[in-house]
Parts: sequence; structure tokens; C-alpha cells
Amino acid sequence: MATPVIMPQMGESIVEGTITRWLKKIGDSVEKDEPLFEISTDKVDAEIPSPVSGILTEIKFPEGETVGINTIVAIVSKNGSVAAPPPVSKPAPAPKSEASTTGAASGAEIVMPQMGESIFEGTITKWLKKVGDSVQRDEPLFEISTDKVDAEIPSPVAGTLTEIRANEGETVQINAIVAIIGGSTPSEPPAPAPMASAPQQTQVVRQQPDTASRPAAAPLHDEDGIRSSPLVRRIAKEHKIDLRYVPGTGSNGRINKQDILRYIDQGGAKRSAAAQPQLASPQVVPLTKMRAIIAQRMVESKRIAPHVHSVYKVDMTRIARLRDRERAAFEQRHGVKLTYMPFIATAAIEAMRHHPIVNASLVDNAIHYHANINLGIAVALEWGLIVPSVRESEKRSFSDLARTIADLAARARSKKLSPSEVGGSTFTLTNPGIFGDEFGLPIINQPESAILAIGALKKEPVVLTDAEGNDTIAIRSMQYYCLGFDHRLIDGADAGKFMSEFKRQLETWDRPLA
Repeated sequence: MATPVIMPQMGESIVEGTITRWLKKIGDSVEKDEPLFEISTDKVDAEIPSPVSGILTEIKFPEGETVGINTIVAIVSKNGSVAAPPPVSKPAPAPKSEASTTGAASGAEIVMPQMGESIFEGTITKWLKKVGDSVQRDEPLFEISTDKVDAEIPSPVAGTLTEIRANEGETVQINAIVAIIGGSTPSEPPAPAPMASAPQQTQVVRQQPDTASRPAAAPLHDEDGIRSSPLVRRIAKEHKIDLRYVPGTGSNGRINKQDILRYIDQGGAKRSAAAQPQLASPQVVPLTKMRAIIAQRMVESKRIAPHVHSVYKVDMTRIARLRDRERAAFEQRHGVKLTYMPFIATAAIEAMRHHPIVNASLVDNAIHYHANINLGIAVALEWGLIVPSVRESEKRSFSDLARTIADLAARARSKKLSPSEVGGSTFTLTNPGIFGDEFGLPIINQPESAILAIGALKKEPVVLTDAEGNDTIAIRSMQYYCLGFDHRLIDGADAGKFMSEFKRQLETWDRPLA
């Protein structure tokens, strides 16, 4: 049995990837989840694992070629399969074929794409074509929903949709076959039909420059009839292009990347600016699955826990000076930048050692004191929010904390976290201060009982009193911290004691950075 390997989608706005390196060659054996090839996209470079174990029998695209998402790039056959040898000899006569390896008579197999490294299944929410409909290459075929993204999936080939194997509402594993397009052999008479229409399509493409070079007297598309990809819409937004005036050469007038770039090259940006301004209209965008989960959990937390917030101002001058003095040597020694986060995390861990109620949870009308401090680090993503956990943080050194926090944040943004690294935290740090907030009033990450929000670090004049009672004014690095806590098990006095110890740890820091 042969399994197609597809170009995965590495983010919601990514529509193509460039194969930078094949890690296996034809005839090599490969294990399931073993890296098979490397790709580069606008947002991430990644190794792509094999979905199955077997023999690599066909490579459809060489290194350096840019390929659309969900396009079949290789074939892996099961060990011992008698069908393994034929694909090796077939690429030469039919290099552009994207039919399944069972033969052209079976048509092209359409598989459930992998929409992220941690996504293993998707739910088909809507079929955009029905059995018997013709479909063009790159035309949207069906819509899916996963934990992190909702997306239209384009067809990798042109032909007739002959079979749908997964119904709307059905959840399907990645790389599972969900549909078949085509089914005729290349030798049958119907096959030349697309060839006959090709010159007409080429003719249309040739005429586009003439159309695009003239100022459009009227929009080419209705407001509701514009068909384009997220990449095209992003390019249009960056160049302030009105897509109603951009000729589309794709199926049913769909505007592709080449169309928008050609329009820009021919001065389309100036014509769009001169066109009549478009009236603003309300936009309704359905929640992604990830955003819906965040919304549900935030509402549940506010309903479950009576939130109370306590705000403290901390003098960070000692930490700021130490960081400025040690940052270069620390980065050279440990290979990670010295930020404020490991100082804050260490102070919070020490404060929880003194006041463990802040690291507890209320479960079944009883207080559970956790054996370890699993420190959650809230990481803002372009598509939502995720909280990876630093396990057993109380056992880690300062440098280990710094490395682990930086590593988790980086892998969260590139969708490379494993399920075991997300969730299970007992106390969370969130940093709205990076956006300039003085402080925020955070919502508790259930089933935790407390969360600490970090405000912006700012220099300001402060009155200092010496041992003899003399006052002076000095410029100090000050920062607000807000503790949100569950008043069912943490009293105001407990929160105050925790925050006072946290403040003392930072203002009197005397720990080595090793």
C-alpha cells in the first residue's frame, strides 16, 4: 500500500512552502515520524516527518521548488509492498500527475492535511463541491476545523469529484483519504478535454495585461464575489489594493498570488488609490476553534472563582543594573538572552516556598497543596494564547529557568510544543507590560488559584529615605505587579504576604546567575 506525503500548512496564512532539502532519497527506508524533508515558509523553517513507515518510492518535487499546501510531494510505500517498484519508473512519463499511486484509474486521492505540528485530526465542516462536480486545481474543495485553525482546503488537481469518503461533521485523522478526484485512465478519450481548453485559458492570461494596464471604469468583482487566498488578501492590504479591480486568472475568477503581483507591477496600487473609496461595512468573523476554547475557559474561570486583585509597585533598579552588567557574559556562557523573566520567575517561586497556599488548588471542597511548582508562562500568539508549563521549576537553577522559558516561548510561536508541555501548571505568569500596560487585572488559569501579571518597566522619580530619615529624590526603575487570586482559598492577608515576599526578593536580590 502506498501513502501520499503532502506539503503541510505551517500556519493559518501560509499557502505554500519551499522544499529546501530532502533527507531521504528514492529507495531509502523511513520510519513513521522520522524527518523526511525540510521546508521553508514565510514564518518558519521546519523538518517534516513521514506519516508512515516504509520505502520512499517517489519524489515529485526537487529541492528548491515552491509547492502549494496539500500538494502531494512524495510517495512512501509499505515495506514489502509489491507496488513499490512501479512508482520509481513512472515519474518520467508522467511527472505532473498527482493521482494516487494505485494508478490513474483510481483517480487522485485527496487527504486530510496536517494544519500544525501538534494537530493530528480535523473536522470537515463543509463540502464546497458535491459528487459529479468538476473542480479546478487550487479551487477550494472543502472546509475543515481544528483546535487551532479553520481553513478552506484547495484541490491539488483538476478533474471531477467522483467520491466523498468523509461526511460533513466527521472528524478525520491527518493523511486519511477523504475524497477521490477523477478515475479515468490517461488513455481514455475524455482525457484530452482539459488540453483543448488550455489554449483558451492561456488566451485569457495574455489579455490580462491589456485589461490591467487601463484604468478600470468599474469594479471587476462584486464585493461579495471576490475569491482569493489569505496570502493575496494580505498582499492587497499591505499595498492598499482594492481587490475588486484586480483581474483573476484562477478558477471562477479567483485571484491568485501571480495576479496580485502582476497588478502591482503594472501600477495597480496607484489606480486603487485613485478609485472611488469603498464604504466601510461590518464584518462578521466566526471564532476559530482555539479562540472559542479560550473564550469558554475565561467565562468558566470568572464563574467558578471570585477574583480579587492586589497591585504592588516594585523597585527594579537593582535587577536592571545587574542585568545590564551581566547580560553579555550570561548570553555567551549560557547561549540565551538575559531577560527580566527569570528574575521574576525566581522571585515568585521563592515567595511560593514561603506561602504555599498561592500554589494550591481547590478540588472537591478540599485544598490540594501541589508537590511541585509548575510555572505557567502565558505566550501571546498571532492566532490566540497558549500557556506552556515549566515543570518542577523549584528544582531549576536560574540559568536553567532562563533557557527553559525562552525555549518554550519560541517553540510555542512555531507550533512545536508537545502536548505534555502545555497545561498542568499550578501558577501562571502573564506579561501585558511588553505592550506598555502599567498593569493588568488577569483572569485565573483554572484549576490554579492565582496568576501574576507583570506591568511595564519604567523609570520615574522616587522619594528615598535613608537610615537617618533624610529624604532624597532619585530616578529609579519601577514596575507594577498585579496578583489575581481566588478568594475561596486565598485571603487578602495571604496575598499580601506573598506579594511582600515577592517584592523583597526582587529589591534585595543577591543570588548568583549561574
